[in-house]
Amino acid sequence: MTLHRPLIALAAAAALLAPTAAGSWGNTGHRIIGVLAVEALPTEVPGFLRDKKAMADMGELAREPDRSKGAGKIHDSNRDPAHFIDLDDQGRLLGGPLLSAMPATRADYETALRAVGADSWKAGYLQYSIIDGYQQLVKDFGYWRVDVAAEKRARGARRAWYKRDRQRREALLLANLGNLAHYIGDGSQPLHATVHYNGWGDYPNPKGYTADRIHGPFEGVFVKGAVSPSMAKAAMVPFADCKCSIEQRTVAYLTRTQTFVEPLYRMWGEGAFRPGQTAGADFAAERVGAGASELRDVIVQAWRASASAKVGWPEVSVADVESGKVDPYESLIGAD
Repeated sequence: MTLHRPLIALAAAAALLAPTAAGSWGNTGHRIIGVLAVEALPTEVPGFLRDKKAMADMGELAREPDRSKGAGKIHDSNRDPAHFIDLDDQGRLLGGPLLSAMPATRADYETALRAVGADSWKAGYLQYSIIDGYQQLVKDFGYWRVDVAAEKRARGARRAWYKRDRQRREALLLANLGNLAHYIGDGSQPLHATVHYNGWGDYPNPKGYTADRIHGPFEGVFVKGAVSPSMAKAAMVPFADCKCSIEQRTVAYLTRTQTFVEPLYRMWGEGAFRPGQTAGADFAAERVGAGASELRDVIVQAWRASASAKVGWPEVSVADVESGKVDPYESLIGAD
């Protein structure tokens, strides 16, 4: 399939400038996802996470996993595969495990991949990045709940300590949420969920999809010029409680994202991602809006799950602290 000359030139330029590892949405896409998700949070979520400062912070913190790239060889080799999964057209990770039958741990995942001559550095492990971030967010919310409840009841030095710890937890929670926001954002970008991540590659190609390096031009240059926050906001879907585990939710999310891979390639060949093309802009806005919707819903799911979490050591139940049955001070400050 023949590409328009402007697209060929854009793809060639991006290929020369792009780093070895695939990027993600780019600054524009990740900012929009972080801001819109926080803006759309319901009032049941704590207020510190819903104010204007949190919205602005999340727009910047959602970029952080990309901004940290280049820190060093060990850092990059460990973290770059966290941004993607190379799903083939049968829904398998490089011919290994099915995403729908995701191994319980990264160790199990690695074993399954090595059985087919691959590994998680090649196949990516975005699904585990999202689940890990969610589980951390549940724990962070649990600590926050405990600090808030204990601060209300305590007096003197203990009350001051709880206040400071709550403030520390809020800052840490935002930073951790920024990482989760980034990976959920990556998960809405079709080229982060496919072996065809930067050109169709050496795979059966009966429809003649391009072999050009389209990753950077699509998610960065095009999105920056074509997608506004208002467009992505309009593309967001209403809140949905899947009533499922985070593992099930993540598999469903990434599986749906993969269904947009072939339409993206078809539209690319038709010139839909040239500047000013409405169809391409709508496609990209829908995908950015999908990332914001998913992030909002996962935050709410984590908040609700935190009501039954346990924190500290020895562990205390969030529910017991909030009901006044337990004073968590020794568990939080560390009884050693």
